[in-house]
Amino acid sequence: MTVLTTNKVRRRPSHRPVWEEPPTAAGQAGKGFVLFLTVAIVLVPIYMIVITSLSTQQSVNLAGGMVFIPQGGITTEAYRQIFDNPLILHSLWVSVWTTVVGTVLSMVVSVLCAYGLSRRGSFGHRTLLMILIITMFFSGGIIPSFLLVSALGGYGNYWSLILPSAVSVFNILIMRGFFMATSEDMIEAARLDGAGEWRTLWSVVLPTSKAVLAVNTLFYAMGYWGSFFNALLYLPDNGMWPLQMIIYTYTIQGNAMPGSGLTTIGQNLGHQQIAPLSLQMAVVTLTLIPILVVTPFMQKHFTKGVLLGAVKG
Repeated sequence: MTVLTTNKVRRRPSHRPVWEEPPTAAGQAGKGFVLFLTVAIVLVPIYMIVITSLSTQQSVNLAGGMVFIPQGGITTEAYRQIFDNPLILHSLWVSVWTTVVGTVLSMVVSVLCAYGLSRRGSFGHRTLLMILIITMFFSGGIIPSFLLVSALGGYGNYWSLILPSAVSVFNILIMRGFFMATSEDMIEAARLDGAGEWRTLWSVVLPTSKAVLAVNTLFYAMGYWGSFFNALLYLPDNGMWPLQMIIYTYTIQGNAMPGSGLTTIGQNLGHQQIAPLSLQMAVVTLTLIPILVVTPFMQKHFTKGVLLGAVKG
């Protein structure tokens, strides 16, 4: 009796509230099914894109389009044609360069702007904040933007891929809300030690704001990586296009990929019989790889930064 009583006393307490019913087998099965269905909806299209990019013309013909099971075999000929194409490699380099340089520039400008707006009593604080917010709802439009960038010499230059979209007011407001929640005691202690605004920003504010910095870095990087509209407006030479512009003209519009050996969407002049759809999906796969690699490492900071930024702001 003593042993049984001791075991009952030492039984691990349940963390479930007393008013909440215990889970049923049907409820747990339903949750598992919904979770499985959600994951399948996300992963199956990505799987089909990758498999189609590796499929032969026969596999695409048997599937009648996107391939789920490559019955006619697989091949890497689509990727060989891409990497043998100097124009495609150059467009990949343009996309990487635009993403890296643009993200660094955007983060520097956004951090400085958000920190200045987060300090109460700073010069022009409310006026500048109102001006920024107004730009979220009203803009000059495409034609005035095109005329302005062209007048500044951006037409036909790579910087037109970065500067017209270098600053996001939404991202600045997220960082501002996070910076305003930084402990005033820490800032006052830094100032008592003789730290100026630059030192306070670098040594106090930024180290305590890693989550929101990671979120905004991801936002900017994905924006630059997936952008093609600036290239459509400001780069008339297809030799200067980023990879996303190649996808737009070839995959979406169905035009021939420059230098791919395809004169039209249905003709093939390459070394091996490769479906135009496989070549399209190979280019799409290349654009998905950086996102699939970076996003899992940023997920923890992404969730924390968005939630805390929203609550604290």
